[in-house]
Amino acid sequence: MWRQALASLALIGAAGAAQAIDFRSVEAPVAILYDSPSQQGKKLYLIRSQTPVEAVVRLEGWVKVRDAEGTLAWIEASQLGERRTLLVTAPRAEVRQSDKPEAKVLTELDKWVVVDFVEPAAAGWVKVHHRDGTTGYVRTTQVWGL
Repeated sequence: MWRQALASLALIGAAGAAQAIDFRSVEAPVAILYDSPSQQGKKLYLIRSQTPVEAVVRLEGWVKVRDAEGTLAWIEASQLGERRTLLVTAPRAEVRQSDKPEAKVLTELDKWVVVDFVEPAAAGWVKVHHRDGTTGYVRTTQVWGL
């Protein structure tokens, strides 16, 4: 009976670990995404530096990634960095002084703008840093990469 309970707990723990989401950002100035894990594969599209992607599968120097639009493609692992960025997916994202809806708006960001992830904040908010020097809070529903 104890063995079954321990085996069940191990499976639950493994399932939880398998669900962990791994976001990376493109480190190269521009990277090519392919339909297979090979430079001989079909070139699908280019992706800009600092764009966040979700790492789905890793395979000998290659990573299968998902972009903000849900497209799956392969990228050379050397093209990805550890830096964590987020991509604005709302038509306009408001960066606020604090993680409260009534907080002062510091700036507004257009769709597809990349910001640095700083840290999680109150439920539904994330602290970000924009390259113009602005640091503030954005609703998690307005960005992708969390």
